[in-house]
Amino acid sequence: MLKIGVLGVGHLGRIHLKCIELVEELELVGFYDPNEKNAATALKNHDIQQFDSLEALIAAVDMIDVVTPTTTHFKLAKQAIEAGKHVFIEKPVTNTISEAEELLRLAKEMNVKVQVGHVERFNPAFLSLKDKKLRPMFIEAHRLAMFNPRGTDVSVVLDLMIHDLDIILKIVDAEVTSIHASGISIVSSTPDISNVRLEFANGCVANITASRMSLKNMRKLRLFQNDSYMSIDFLEKKSEIISLYEKDSPNLPKDANFIELDTFEGSKLLHIDMPDIASVNAIKMELETFGNAIINNETPYVTLEDGYKALKLAHDIIEDMKKRQENIVLPVEA
Repeated sequence: MLKIGVLGVGHLGRIHLKCIELVEELELVGFYDPNEKNAATALKNHDIQQFDSLEALIAAVDMIDVVTPTTTHFKLAKQAIEAGKHVFIEKPVTNTISEAEELLRLAKEMNVKVQVGHVERFNPAFLSLKDKKLRPMFIEAHRLAMFNPRGTDVSVVLDLMIHDLDIILKIVDAEVTSIHASGISIVSSTPDISNVRLEFANGCVANITASRMSLKNMRKLRLFQNDSYMSIDFLEKKSEIISLYEKDSPNLPKDANFIELDTFEGSKLLHIDMPDIASVNAIKMELETFGNAIINNETPYVTLEDGYKALKLAHDIIEDMKKRQENIVLPVEA
């Protein structure tokens, strides 16, 4: 069993405390949070030790769970890694690209494992497609949220869109060759709404929209490939697969969920499949898989390099937005 300590017991940190208590492989030793209100709430709801210093908590555990503001990730994770501890870091992995690069170097040098909290990888709707051949040529993603001041210290790209960037990089597995991004700041000092078109070396194109100024919540990803269309609803936790078959295809599924479609090439069959969705606690699952990766000396499901790639792409998108805004020529009043 691995001894684990939590850094930061705010809203998300307290969720992590609850989930850790459900993981058999992990022993929750305690937490460190200098915020007295956060600490008092955690102590009220959990039979747990509060540590007086970061150093004391790191010394008492095998693994550190960093659930603090993004700007603090690097300093805290660096200290834990240098002490030879395994580290779970919430997304985005760090505030800057250079910080993530330094953590990559340190983790390799100290031979410790690091996992990044891209929790949508563990969403049951996404997991339901794990056995499907995903080779999309067009992707459309919408991640919309009603306004919440929490998280607005960073661009909506780092706050929300980065979830979809990680998923898309995982699915496409090809280099990004072109970025065309735009963004608008409404109530924050950084963009609250952003849209980006990505082109990949394998020909795939992704159109991604993220907003934290919506009147409703939405987290959907649509994949279009030569033989099928797939829809993933991360919010409602459901997925749908629509596949096209020739009438005489030997690979026809055995069920009767077909719609006949007349085309210029003759009649074909549309098969509609709604995969069974397992009931899982995504945060518990990501912590559990990381614990198992440490115990069994395996590669974490969401590696530090994965977190770095998503962060790098997010910053490239932000830079492209800035350049386009700088090049806007306003009309001269007559």
